[in-house]
Amino acid sequence: MSGSGPCVADLNARLADLHRRTAETPLFNPVFQLALELSRQLENGELTLDQLEGLVAEMECEGLRARAVRLDRLVGPIACGDNDQRIETLADDEDFTAFAARWQRPAAHIVFTAHPTFLLSRNQSEAVRASASRGDFSKASVCVASAQRDTITLEYEHEEAMAALARGQAARDRINARLFAIAAERFPKKWKSLQPMPFRFATWIGYDMDGRTDISWATSIKYRLQEKALRLAGYASSLTDALPELAERLERARQHTTTMAERFAMDLSSPEALSAAANALTAEHADKLVTLAPIIAELEEEARHVSPQLARTLLVIAAAMRADGLGMGWIHFRVNSSQLQNAIRRRIDPDGNLNLASQAALVRMRELLAEVKPLASNFAALAIENSTAVRQFLAMAQILGHIDTDSPIRMLVAECEQPTTVLAALYFAEMFGVADKVDVSPLFETEAALEHGGRFLDAVLAEPAYRAYARRRGRVAIQTGFSDAGRFVGQIPAALAIERLQGRLAEAMVANGLTDVSALVFNTGGESMGRGAHPCSIEDRLHWQMSQWARTRFAKASIRLEPEVSFQGGDGYLWFGSEELALATLTRFTEHPLWKSDAEAGADPFYRRTDLSLDFYRAIREVQHAHLESRTYSRAITAFGLGLLNDTGSRKSRRQSDLAGDRTMSLRQIRAIPHNAVLQQLGYPVNVIAGVGTAAEGNQEDIANLLRESERGRALVRLVRSANALASIKTVAAFGELFNSAYWASRPYRGNEQHISDGCLRIAEYLTKDDRAGVFRRLASRLRVDALKLHRLLALIPDEVPQPERETTRRNIGSLQALRLALFKHMFLRSVMVPQFSRANDISHEDVLEMFFSLRVEDGLAQLRRAFPVHLASISDFNIDAPSEYPDPSATGYALIHRDFIDPIARCYALSLRIGTAIANEFGAHG
Repeated sequence: MSGSGPCVADLNARLADLHRRTAETPLFNPVFQLALELSRQLENGELTLDQLEGLVAEMECEGLRARAVRLDRLVGPIACGDNDQRIETLADDEDFTAFAARWQRPAAHIVFTAHPTFLLSRNQSEAVRASASRGDFSKASVCVASAQRDTITLEYEHEEAMAALARGQAARDRINARLFAIAAERFPKKWKSLQPMPFRFATWIGYDMDGRTDISWATSIKYRLQEKALRLAGYASSLTDALPELAERLERARQHTTTMAERFAMDLSSPEALSAAANALTAEHADKLVTLAPIIAELEEEARHVSPQLARTLLVIAAAMRADGLGMGWIHFRVNSSQLQNAIRRRIDPDGNLNLASQAALVRMRELLAEVKPLASNFAALAIENSTAVRQFLAMAQILGHIDTDSPIRMLVAECEQPTTVLAALYFAEMFGVADKVDVSPLFETEAALEHGGRFLDAVLAEPAYRAYARRRGRVAIQTGFSDAGRFVGQIPAALAIERLQGRLAEAMVANGLTDVSALVFNTGGESMGRGAHPCSIEDRLHWQMSQWARTRFAKASIRLEPEVSFQGGDGYLWFGSEELALATLTRFTEHPLWKSDAEAGADPFYRRTDLSLDFYRAIREVQHAHLESRTYSRAITAFGLGLLNDTGSRKSRRQSDLAGDRTMSLRQIRAIPHNAVLQQLGYPVNVIAGVGTAAEGNQEDIANLLRESERGRALVRLVRSANALASIKTVAAFGELFNSAYWASRPYRGNEQHISDGCLRIAEYLTKDDRAGVFRRLASRLRVDALKLHRLLALIPDEVPQPERETTRRNIGSLQALRLALFKHMFLRSVMVPQFSRANDISHEDVLEMFFSLRVEDGLAQLRRAFPVHLASISDFNIDAPSEYPDPSATGYALIHRDFIDPIARCYALSLRIGTAIANEFGAHG
């Protein structure tokens, strides 16, 4: 390494050298050795934190560059002209009826959700967007981005979602304009009757009550009004030149709506304030607009009598209105099943003696539904309601009554495992008069829901009240979740279980005579492998969550499929980060509509050879389940609490507050995204890879043949190879060596580091009672055995997507991990070398060490800053006439302790979090 400090190329070259030593000594750990070398240079002054920060900055740039390249690879071609041409090529129907049917059916419903994946700062996101949009992947393109992070609030998330939605709408308008131009040329007598709707958009930001208490009903009303005002502004702007009088009417409606939004953004805690806001919103007003139906009719009538160019403008706007209504898209409320069960229990079981899963409860629920009568409600009823679930239905009633009467609302029910829960939602929808505009959608993602989901669907669809409701709505709606499912049963078993559930929905609809309504299947995944996004290609991504097999089940039953997919948070919004990216993303969907299936295609061997595939699935699931239930796995994943992760959203991941909390933290206390993110940071995406090798043991040839011959099987292998290309069991083991008491005791043994020998001894003594070294060794051993079996299996299957940059990426990640381990070592040494301080507020020096070794760094720093304040009261602060020779003028604050200990700890931790971002970028997404 150069005397002026190493560069990334030096680190990668050294890591490659060290890797060669594993041929001589299999247990040798190149990542930990590189970390040791960096640590020694840091402790003896050859390397400074400034130089380390330069390395981190260089690798941050590489991570952002990799992110932009990946986005281009998945979404490309990205140039607008190229995608205009793609639309032109797709719109090749010679018959107007076929043309209209093709483009009036959405290729997908797209939902912008806000799970905590806002890993990149606004500047970094903009750099990735601009780089991918221009096709410029040079470091100069992305290295302009500052690492300064934003504070992620609900407001921040909402603003980002609205910006992504606006770009999506503009891209859809561009597609629609192209379609009208094509239709005008080919079908000059009919084209004005075209009503294209290639996409629908929706959002749940500000309406998702599952797992959070910081969103009040007033928050949801405020956001709905803000979204209405934003959309009205867009409509008015697009009509300014075409129909100025109509544009003025829409602008007045926007102003009225903005005033209402401002009222609901105020403090509404007093009855007087709420009454004033509610009365203003519900009152009749000349500028109040709650339906676009007359305006759409007006636009279409006007289009009949004007020039073709102006007609196209008007019809594109009418198409947007038909799709979005009086909002930036449709909205999804979400509650937990327990919230609905608590609400309905008061009505069917006030004494608390009834099991809601029982047949008796179901009978009572049917009786309630048969008796229910719609009730009028107002904002006062909403304000005093203390049941979360009922509050959501009351809020929906006010939105549908006074903001937008046309656009339906989704009611997503998380952890929904009992038919009674769906009927309870239907009951409240009927009670508040919104059942004709609300789609109740149970979510399937827990182990129990996936295991028993087929029987659940059979039971729900067999209910006469539900069937009548489905026909009224024109659809049966469900939601399948890949995040929690991937955490609980592993990503591959989750995808296969969800696929079977989707097939069971088709069967249940046939069995219950519901083939005359649509099946709306909302697949909620994310942008990472751990959240159900296939990383190899857009085709793989679009088929992984809803396979050809599942789609064909609906096609063969003649059931219209309404597929819906989510784009989550900062990761997902990148796909709509610019005009070019949004158009490219939508064009890829039009090329591969989510509803499209080949009913005539031959049977995939994966589904024909169920003697092999089902056993394979079950064996992978058993391995994943064993990890989830293992104390070793749980302790390793929670070894640092959540201290390896940046805050990436307004919905917080649970964090224990007591000092022993991290040792006893259950994996079920950590949400799916941070769980997956920790796996990325530890270096091995267990929930994607683990079990595949073990599941093939003893039957490798047959399993390999099946996976080679099956398209579903090949997609599965492509996913595993992609995850494995980023994985490093040596890194997992290296984290354990960080807590190896023997390492710290031996490090200064030969006298080369005597200046830190006391610190090393203190760490060694402290770690004699720590369990983490053994935990990581056991986990690494288990992963290694499974990985060796996986390598044997993969050797029998051709690599369909070779990755020439694989080794470079692996070296980059390895160097990042070594850098972080060196920073942790420096941080630990600084923390044990801090002078002793007296116990205060029941916090001892030992407690502070525990905080640092569990990466509760901010807590530890707060205690040190309290114990060692920089500024003490000075005698010079006073204007006293009498002289004093005490205290000594040298008595100052603890500035040196801050300089030598506290500040370096803080800086090391901040750099480690930046490294975490760079690692996530190499993986392609957060969590």
